[in-house]
Order: sequence, then structure tokens, then C-alpha cells
Amino acid sequence: MTQTLLRIDASARHAGSVTRDLADRIAEKLAPEQTLTRDLTSGLPLLSETWIGASFTPDDQRNDTQRAALELSDSLIAELQKADTLLIALPIYNFGIPAALKAWIDLIARAGVTFQYTENGPQGLLSGKRAIFAVASGGTEVDSPVDFATPYLRHVLNFVGITDVQVVRSDMLAVDADASAARAEADLAALAA
Repeated sequence: MTQTLLRIDASARHAGSVTRDLADRIAEKLAPEQTLTRDLTSGLPLLSETWIGASFTPDDQRNDTQRAALELSDSLIAELQKADTLLIALPIYNFGIPAALKAWIDLIARAGVTFQYTENGPQGLLSGKRAIFAVASGGTEVDSPVDFATPYLRHVLNFVGITDVQVVRSDMLAVDADASAARAEADLAALAA
């Protein structure tokens, strides 16, 4: 049972967005007690030299400028830490993820906070969470050799400790809209609440 759902909308479209529609249907099926929503359409700041310096400075040694630089990142991470299920509405743009979603990833992937380096390699610190991708594409088949979005996002989440990842796909819409809708329906039906 999903207690707290963090929904990330990455589609630049609002009206007619397939990923937003899929995410609505997934959220309805999950029926979470609480939903946190982060719409990335207005964009997020890109990493800067100040941000990177602040990120690698121990918390008790950061100055006010560094704390301010990390404020949004801290808020995004707090949302992710609070959620037990992450729902990402993921349109595939030009074979990859939207730029705003990449900016979100850069802001939440922080050494010592969401992952740590160990003698055995990196270890994710966000274990015990579930992620669901609501994916749509015009002509890219999910998990095909030219899909650089779904495998990348799955890898990033695994890196921070989220290894339970499911995909609801409405891919190849421009190729065969009916088959795409049928795949989405089958994935939705198979999705455990």
C-alpha cells in the first residue's frame, strides 16, 4: 500500500499529455494517503560551481551562500526521502529524458545524502522505495537499443538505492497508436496497487 506518493511530471505538455494521463491513472490505482507533486515544466536550475563546492563541503563548514545554493536540492531530497513510492511521468524526447528531469536528477543525486562511496563501490541510501515510470514516446520502443531514457532513469534510481522499478508504457504512439494504448492498458492491469 502506498502511503506517500511523490509524483514527478516531466512533460512540457499539459493538455493532451499521455504521460500525465498515465500518471493520473496510476495514482488513482495506488490510492495513496498523501501525494506530493513536483511539476518540472517551469524548469530547475542547472548545477553551478557554487552548488558543487557546497555539496562537497561538510554541512557544519558551509557558509550562508553554500547553504542557499543547496536549499532547493535539500527540499527535493526531503520529498524523495518522505515518499515510499515515486511516480515519474516520463516522455521520451529525442531518445532521452527531458532536460528538466535531468536537472532534477542532478539535484537529488548527492554524495553522503542519497548515496555514499564505500570500499565496495557506491551504495544507494534510498532503499525500500518503489518507483513507477509512466512512459510515452512517439517512435522509440521502451528498452530498445535507441531508448536512452528508460534504462538511464532506472540506472540512476538504482544508484541511489531505488531498485524496485516498474514501467507503464505507451510507447511508439506515432507508429501504432492502438497497439501503444493496448500496451499501456496491459501494463496498468499488471501494476500492483
